[in-house]
Amino acid sequence: MTQTQPQFDGPAEIAEDGDYNLDKRAIAGILEAVDRGDHGALSALMDPLHPADIADLLEQIPPSDREALIALYGGEFDGDILSELDESVREEVIELLNPQVLADAVRDLETDDVVDLLEDLEEPQQEVILEALEDPDRVAVEQSMTYPEDSAGRLMQREVVMVPQHWNVGETIDFLRAHDDLPEQFYHVIMVDPRMHPVGYVTLGKLMGAPRAQPLAELTEDSFRTVPVTQDEAEVAYAFNQYHLISVPVVDENDRLVGVITIDDAMVVLDDEHEEDIMRLAGVGEGSLTDKVIETTKRRFPWLAVNLVTAVLASMVIARFEGVISQFVALAVLMPIVASMGGNAGTQSLTVAVRSMATKDLTSANVWRVIRREVLVGLVNGLIFAAVMGVVGVIWFGSPVLGAVLAAAMVINLVVAGLAGTVIPVVLDKMGVDPALASGAFVTTVTDVVGFLAFLGLAAMVLL
Repeated sequence: MTQTQPQFDGPAEIAEDGDYNLDKRAIAGILEAVDRGDHGALSALMDPLHPADIADLLEQIPPSDREALIALYGGEFDGDILSELDESVREEVIELLNPQVLADAVRDLETDDVVDLLEDLEEPQQEVILEALEDPDRVAVEQSMTYPEDSAGRLMQREVVMVPQHWNVGETIDFLRAHDDLPEQFYHVIMVDPRMHPVGYVTLGKLMGAPRAQPLAELTEDSFRTVPVTQDEAEVAYAFNQYHLISVPVVDENDRLVGVITIDDAMVVLDDEHEEDIMRLAGVGEGSLTDKVIETTKRRFPWLAVNLVTAVLASMVIARFEGVISQFVALAVLMPIVASMGGNAGTQSLTVAVRSMATKDLTSANVWRVIRREVLVGLVNGLIFAAVMGVVGVIWFGSPVLGAVLAAAMVINLVVAGLAGTVIPVVLDKMGVDPALASGAFVTTVTDVVGFLAFLGLAAMVLL
């Protein structure tokens, strides 16, 4: 079968590294049109772009150019652009938009996207958005905002396609064709009983392929499940990933259908959780490239301060062995190797542990097995590198004893690194502290202190 390959023309194209990015020449052309005040040229360049590409453009250009671009192009602003923007830039763009343009843009969004906008705005801007909505949509959004932050109630969209459970395929298809206000994206038709309790759902594929007379109840999916409106959105995203869901109905405290969460929103949450874990492991929190210097400094300063304290602790250990170091200068040359190897091994175990906890693969049922595995991995790696560094110590400094001390310290620190990298995040999680955010500093402290203590302590006992 001959397949026609898609052609990518215009301002957005496939880059050489395979990424789908804005063409640099197109960005330059857009900024040139802004400088000239040429609305026609700007529209010709901007209109073919996907809202996500326009959002990227607004995030990449300087604030002064951003303001000029919105002033010239703002009358044609798409609401989906707001959904794609980074939070800090989004607030600035909303302030720059004409109120009527903002109202038109927001009306085109699904309720879950509107809620996502409101969550990151100050109250005056929230009021502007709410006033732009039609009455039914405003009531729905305000109701969603009453649910806890990061809950299913905030994530769900209120536009739901539901039918009585006793209907057949023909009745359902006729119902869908008769309504022109269906959601832009939906994957299931949800069946409800007379009390608005969801009892099952049918995929659109099965609906279209079944005879008109066939009851919907015979086409329901085994994957059907509901989530309470107060359930944490991270738990919802995990359920989508774990059970391969496409959409899931959301119910209130009386099990009545109040909304639906679709896979695109769930995957955004899952991606955000993964990104958050990576950022926190590096001690940078939830920052972005568009944050101001002061905001970024405040976010990073506390963890740099913690690292300073841990470095002081490690230095205090070194200071206790000042005498032996002064007699054997080789110790000062070799001791960073032991600490560095331990730090890297601890980070490896820590990353595996935190990721496994996020995906719920690391539980109380298997935690001791995982700890034992990481300790054994540290032992095996320690023995291998101990042999290597023992030989290096002998060849470099001509001292078999020094080589043996270095090898023993290497084994001790890599075993401790494997233990600390797994135990510390588990303990912090039990204490209610985010292991992704706090574990790194503690693991680094342990590996530095143990590395220096083992190497210098053994050296003091053997060499003096």
